[in-house]
Amino acid sequence: MALNVKTFKTRSLTAAVFVVVMLTGLLWNHWSFFVLFSIVHFGCWTEYQKLVGLIDPDYTSITPFHKYGVKLAGWCIVLYFTNDQFNIFGLPLHEIGWFLGLLFLFILPIVELLFAKEIKLKNIGYSALGLVYISLSWGLMMDLRCSFIPPSKEALLINPDSWQKLMPIAIIVSIWINDTMAYIVGSLIGKTPFSKISPKKTWEGTIGGAILCVAVIALLGNFTAPAYGLSIGHWIAIAAIAAVVGTAGDLLESKLKRVANVKDSGHIMPGHGGFLDRFDSLLLAIPFVWLYIQLALK
Repeated sequence: MALNVKTFKTRSLTAAVFVVVMLTGLLWNHWSFFVLFSIVHFGCWTEYQKLVGLIDPDYTSITPFHKYGVKLAGWCIVLYFTNDQFNIFGLPLHEIGWFLGLLFLFILPIVELLFAKEIKLKNIGYSALGLVYISLSWGLMMDLRCSFIPPSKEALLINPDSWQKLMPIAIIVSIWINDTMAYIVGSLIGKTPFSKISPKKTWEGTIGGAILCVAVIALLGNFTAPAYGLSIGHWIAIAAIAAVVGTAGDLLESKLKRVANVKDSGHIMPGHGGFLDRFDSLLLAIPFVWLYIQLALK
C-alpha cells in the first residue's frame, strides 16, 4: 500500500506534540502532573459517556447534572489522592476532594430523584463503572506520584521530587515499549491471531512485545536500582504487570468501540484517536501496579 504522505505528516506531528505535552506534564513539577491528568480524566470521561450512549441510547437521557456531576465526583477521587504539596490558599486538595466527594454522594441521588423523568438503575451503574474504570485509576496514578517511597534509606537522601516521578514514568514507559515492540514483532513475524476483538493483534506480537518490554525495563532498572533501592525483580514484575494488564486494557476499549460501532473513541489527536485510545492500556494497568507496590514494597 502506498504511503499517504499527508496522513503520515499529520500522525507524526500529532505524536510529537503528544510526547512533548506528556513529558512536560510528567517532568516539570507536581502541579503540571496534576493538571495533565486532570485534563486526561475529564477527556476520558467525555469519551466514555459518548461510547456508553452509543451502546445503550438510554444513557443519553441522563440529566445534565448527572452527566457533569459524575465527572466532578470522579475528579474528587483524584483530588483525594493528592498530598500536602497540593493546596490552594492553605486548603489541601486532599481535604477538598474528601468533602466535595461526600457532598456529591448526597446531592447526586437527590437531584436524580427530583429531576430525572425516570430512574434507571442501569444508567447509575454505567456511571459507577466509569468512576472505577477512569476516576479511581487516575486517582491511584496520583497516589503513585505523591506517596511512593523507595525501600532504601539512601534513596531518601535524593530530592523527593525525583523519585516521586519514578513510578508513573516507569508504568508509562512500560506501556509504550510493550505497544511499540508488539507492533514491530507482530508486523515482522506475526501469523497467529490473538483475539477477534482486535484482529490486527497476533500471539507472536503480544508475547514478543511483553518479553522485550520486561527486558528493556529490567535493563533500565539495573541503572536506577542502586539509587532507589528497587531490585531488578521488582522492575521485572512491574513491567510484566503493565504489559499483560495493559494489553487487556487495550482489548477492553476495543471491545467497547466495536459494540458502539466506532473506529476511535474521540478525535482529540488527529490520526491517533481520542483520550481512551491513547490511555486505555494505562487505565487498567495502574490499579494492578499500585496493588503490587502496596503488597510488595510497603
